[in-house]
Amino acid sequence: MSELLRPGPVTLDAPPLILRPWHHDDAPALLEAIQESVESVGRWLPWCNTGYDMDEALKKIASCIEAWDKGEYFSFAVLDTLGRLLGDIRLNRIDEDDLSANLGYWLRSSATGNGYAALAGRAVIAFGFQAVALKRIELVVAVSNLASQRCAERIGAQREGIARQRIFLHGQSEDAVVYGLIPSDLA
Repeated sequence: MSELLRPGPVTLDAPPLILRPWHHDDAPALLEAIQESVESVGRWLPWCNTGYDMDEALKKIASCIEAWDKGEYFSFAVLDTLGRLLGDIRLNRIDEDDLSANLGYWLRSSATGNGYAALAGRAVIAFGFQAVALKRIELVVAVSNLASQRCAERIGAQREGIARQRIFLHGQSEDAVVYGLIPSDLA
């Protein structure tokens, strides 16, 4: 029987991006990115809202660090070559029985439209298959989130169908497009 691996914190190179585990001192940059992106990111991730403050940023980062240590999920800060925080990308909802996980991501408003999410996504998916030993990675995207659907397709994910009422956004269930990747998709 296959088993998932629990890699220690690692930095991924995805030029011109650097993907690394979160550090506690990233909190001010995270807060700044969230404040910039409430309108765009908050539409799809309800935790990104005008009430998000430094305490929330510190809790989010502490949670990411602890989750990595426990192997619960693997969250990377997405940085440009100057060290500016652009967003977050993670493998979460890890299913040890089925050797699968979900890929989730967001970028600050000023970093969108450059292909960064797809570039980071490909790097994290390779990490998931190689370092974690996953056999399947899914992306679950609201049917109305066309930009994220295009990103999933640029990553190389296969559109598998629409799951009815699959996600819960702003107090209501919504349908989602489910995309999937398996290791041979990267070949």
